[in-house]
Amino acid sequence: MERIDLPPVGPTDLPLSLLEMGCSGRFELITHPQPNDQPLYPQSTLPHGLPPTSVDLETEVEKRFLRDPAWLPIHDTDAAFHRFLKLAERDVHVDSLLHCSSSPLHSGISVVRDPTTGMLLDFTEVLLGDTGISAKNSMSLQRPPNPNPSESLRGSNTNYPFLPGGMEELTLEQIKTKSELEEDIDFENGLLTVPPGLKVGMDFSDKDAKTTKGEINLLSLLSTFDDIIDSQPEEEEKGLGSGDAPKLPRTNSLEDLGIKDSPSTPETTSTEKKNGGTTKPGEGHEVKKRWAIPVDITSPCDDFYKRIPNPAFKYPFELDMFQKQAVLRLEAHESVFVAAHTSAGKTVVAEYAIALSQKHMTRTIYTSPIKALSNQKFRDFKTTFGDVGLLTGDVQLSPEASCLIMTTEILRSMLYNGSEVIRDLEWVIFDEVHYINDAERGVVWEEVLIMLPDHVSIILLSATVPNAVEFSEWIGRIKKKHIYVISTAKRPVPLEHYLYTGNSTKTQKEMFLLLDPTGNFQTKGYYSAIDAKKERTSKHAQSFGTKNASQKTTPNQDRAVWLSLLHFLSQRQQTPVVAFTFSRTRCDDNARSLASMDLTSSVEKSEIHSFFQKSLSRLRGGDRQLPQILLMRDLLKRGIAVHHSGILPILKEVIEMLFSRGLVKVLFATETFAMGVNMPARTVVFDSIRKHDGTGFRNLLPGEYIQMAGRAGRRGLDATGTVIILCKSGVHDMGDLHVMMLGKPTVLQSQFRLTYTMILNLLRVEALRVTDMMRRSFSESHRDTQAHEQQIGQLKQTLSSLPPLDTEGQLSDLLPYYYTVTELRITAEALQCAVLGSVNGLKALSVGRVVVVNNKQHFNALGVLLQVSSDSVNRTFTALVICEKGNEEGGGDSPNASAFPHLYNTALFIPEGPCSHTVQKLKLQDVSAITVKTLKVIPDRIIDNYNKRQQPRFRLDPPGQAISTATQELLRLAEANPGGVVTLDAVNDLQLKSVDVVEGTMRLRLLQDSLKDFNCIHSPTFSEQFLRVQERMSVQEELDKLLFLISDQSLSLLPEYHQRIKVLQSLQYVDSSGAVQLKGRVACQISSHELLLTELLFENALSPLAPEESAALLSCLVFQQKTQVEPHITNTLQEGIERVLAVAQRIGELQSDCGITQTAEEFVGQFKFGLTEVVYCWARGMPFAEIAQLTDVQEGTVVRCIQRLDEVLKEVRQAARIVGDSVLGSKMEKASLAIRRDIVFTASLYTH
Repeated sequence: MERIDLPPVGPTDLPLSLLEMGCSGRFELITHPQPNDQPLYPQSTLPHGLPPTSVDLETEVEKRFLRDPAWLPIHDTDAAFHRFLKLAERDVHVDSLLHCSSSPLHSGISVVRDPTTGMLLDFTEVLLGDTGISAKNSMSLQRPPNPNPSESLRGSNTNYPFLPGGMEELTLEQIKTKSELEEDIDFENGLLTVPPGLKVGMDFSDKDAKTTKGEINLLSLLSTFDDIIDSQPEEEEKGLGSGDAPKLPRTNSLEDLGIKDSPSTPETTSTEKKNGGTTKPGEGHEVKKRWAIPVDITSPCDDFYKRIPNPAFKYPFELDMFQKQAVLRLEAHESVFVAAHTSAGKTVVAEYAIALSQKHMTRTIYTSPIKALSNQKFRDFKTTFGDVGLLTGDVQLSPEASCLIMTTEILRSMLYNGSEVIRDLEWVIFDEVHYINDAERGVVWEEVLIMLPDHVSIILLSATVPNAVEFSEWIGRIKKKHIYVISTAKRPVPLEHYLYTGNSTKTQKEMFLLLDPTGNFQTKGYYSAIDAKKERTSKHAQSFGTKNASQKTTPNQDRAVWLSLLHFLSQRQQTPVVAFTFSRTRCDDNARSLASMDLTSSVEKSEIHSFFQKSLSRLRGGDRQLPQILLMRDLLKRGIAVHHSGILPILKEVIEMLFSRGLVKVLFATETFAMGVNMPARTVVFDSIRKHDGTGFRNLLPGEYIQMAGRAGRRGLDATGTVIILCKSGVHDMGDLHVMMLGKPTVLQSQFRLTYTMILNLLRVEALRVTDMMRRSFSESHRDTQAHEQQIGQLKQTLSSLPPLDTEGQLSDLLPYYYTVTELRITAEALQCAVLGSVNGLKALSVGRVVVVNNKQHFNALGVLLQVSSDSVNRTFTALVICEKGNEEGGGDSPNASAFPHLYNTALFIPEGPCSHTVQKLKLQDVSAITVKTLKVIPDRIIDNYNKRQQPRFRLDPPGQAISTATQELLRLAEANPGGVVTLDAVNDLQLKSVDVVEGTMRLRLLQDSLKDFNCIHSPTFSEQFLRVQERMSVQEELDKLLFLISDQSLSLLPEYHQRIKVLQSLQYVDSSGAVQLKGRVACQISSHELLLTELLFENALSPLAPEESAALLSCLVFQQKTQVEPHITNTLQEGIERVLAVAQRIGELQSDCGITQTAEEFVGQFKFGLTEVVYCWARGMPFAEIAQLTDVQEGTVVRCIQRLDEVLKEVRQAARIVGDSVLGSKMEKASLAIRRDIVFTASLYTH
């Protein structure tokens, strides 16, 4: 409403009108004049009049904005110009640029109260720790929680992770010591005479100096000063020294501080304090601390219920002894490693930990190696505890629950991204720990174990493994906490292992016991199986014996074997049966071949049909008619099923649930079924004992066989479980069966490897280094840094206590002489290795060859070879060697050998008195030369006679004729050639023409000739001084070796780390200083193939594509199988494929140039486009039944690839948001929505 301007006329001329509003007596004052002075017409009888119509609003908008837009502010140039002038003429305040936000307070006020009355007495200022920290700059648990709710669960890649356990920050005492080291230094007064930290010093002026002769050994002075310091620790602690006494320096660096005050030896620290801080010489070294503590499960636990009167979880059955021991450790908040056979009851330990966390109002994370196992555990724990959540790649249920079930990859991401869930975490349960041996995903387990914070306790559940203590020792050492190892080899249901040779109704009972429940191998049963098989074989086949086991059988023969076996087991009521078959195709063929077999009753058929229809009711009509579903429905009605990765996920869940109910009588499954939850059968059948492991066929490993065979025997239902090995074409080799059944399971081995994601995640956090991660990996578990550091301290003390070296005058070249001799010795040993590793060298070192022996007992003594061992790694030589009479036992070092090994004197040993002999086993380094001479000897007689005379009653007998002859020949040869016997030349005589041997021989001659040119050998004190050099250098070399072992340079993966850093710098993911750049932050969002995806993102290769084309192109990252069907794709997709391959080729070549062993062809070859057409059609809305016809890949594999593709699309969407490409982010979201439909993303039966 505009302001009214009154004209200079009377009040009656004002443009005012009244409008009646409805019938309520209200009027509206109208201030604008009416056209033609017409009276107002009542427009409405509503209380507030008629609302404006859309026509009126449209007319008003057109009039105001289109016909006459001059009133808009953008057209008011005068006002805009005035505002510009006002801005240009403003006053400049430079001080405003100096403003900065105030730092957080580092101190606060604390109240002092009377402890009795509580009355306020005083106020005191206290320091506040952890001020100004956040998730962006600190790894402390004291940092404030993340205010962003969306990042509380999964965290953010800009967050710091929480400090891993075992990587503790400096303690208060260490900080105090550090502050004392950083005292103010007075640079003006006395800096040259008073060292920092001391109150008095030493004046080095010459006015009072006395002239002294000789030299002062500063090292001995320092060691004396250390002895004085160590002799009075109590006086130092009590402060009894005088006020003018010099303060003792603490340490030279924080590194020294860490070596001396290791937090991992609390027992030693307390012992040293009790003893006054000194260790008496001769008391021995400190006992190595053990972190893994084996628990004796045979000892009774009668007071279990007294120690735990109110358990967190009550079981309806009596716990086994190993379960009770584990529960006791959990109540004490200790970490445990539980190793037991399948179905032994390891889940009890996990359940009790979950119950404890609910009692303590904390959280527990249960990790599993595969998504299917996570879904199954979710259902079980949900039924038991209720408050359970699930986190997988595509499902997020109840993330606020006290117990979260997830895969190990998700937990790794949460740890790197600083998830707030970690704060409340009390337990992490690792199920199926033996999965750490997986070459692809085993590294994830090691990363998670290393990154877990200190307050989190660990529960490891595994099948029986032989190195559980070693693995637990590694975890305990890196986490600085004890791990209690609870292992049991007892099976709840004993197993009986049989060989089955039947193939018809007549022979269906041919089942022979091979391994009884007590573990005894029955050879009688093995040979009975062979005899039974021979009765039905031809004479030609009998001539080949048991080798027939490797021959293939026809489908009809296989069908006959399965029909006879299953009829036999059904009659004996030994179903359900799990038939492990190591081929998906053979699983399907075996199930189809049993079309004539029906193993279910009418009641069971009805129950199966009802459950099957109910479970698949959520599918669309077309999806219910898939060939695989129709086939499985027919098989299930007859009690037969198939379980492998090619089966649709919802079908696998239906089969698992029906199997757990006992409605599936025969299940043909691959070995992945053995990793599932507790689904035991009564009988386990092995179709074969050979499998393809990706590189070739091999026999089952003992651990694999035990894991699968453990499915036999239902606890509480069966007295024994039955394991059957089929002998289709022949009986397997006895040795192979024995190793497979009774061999040791596969040990836990490190699969740690460097990935770009790991490197970038660690580089973005200054407090964590990649070398720290490598050093703490299981592959480096042999490194005992703490023991090395203690030895380093002892060696430094030893080095400081050694007498000084005299390197003046003639001895000035003593050290170069020592280095030359050392190089000569190393070169000679290398040549010896080359000679012994060659065919000609081994021929030369045959029986009767005369050699020159140098060791602690002999110096340049001649010997003759009697025997040569066949061990190519640690080869030994049995030789007869001449020696002095009475020195046959080699009771002490030869004076010449110990004093002058450096001279390399070729003069042969000649006994001063009667010549004697000894027979010894020589090592490679004991043979210093191979002569051209050979003797005719009888080795057996010499060795037998010598061994006989070593017995007390024959010790005085004279040596035999063979020994006497050989001894006299060697003595005669030494006396005839006192300067040395001619030796075989590696190049000329042995014809070793390799570059290393030729260069080594030439270098050896040069070094030998150069020894004569040193002056030090003419010094009268040369012998004494050289021994001192030897002693000092041996200590120094050991010290350098230990320093190298504790340094980063000794890490086995360090060269690869530098190579990968070079790749990241070349691609600009990190700069020269190691700081993560934008591309690196984007790569942190991607879990696999991060380089290729990031490069495609920054090259704008995905933005021009449609959402369905992007999804199809990225399917190459998740599809890993081979296909024989050539996809039919559009030109745009073909161009996209070529671009992806070009980028991959560029990355592969760059990696090769930087030294990484993977070739460019291998890198490019891992991206397969076999499902490109399938994904493209699926994203465009084609039904699943139709896309299944486009490829020969099985339906289950297609579903799994599309599900994994959805996770990739989400990662690319997050990466696009970091870059700021909202268009690409929107396309990825549309692509994700396009593929998330129908049977591919049907909800799991375990979660609903």
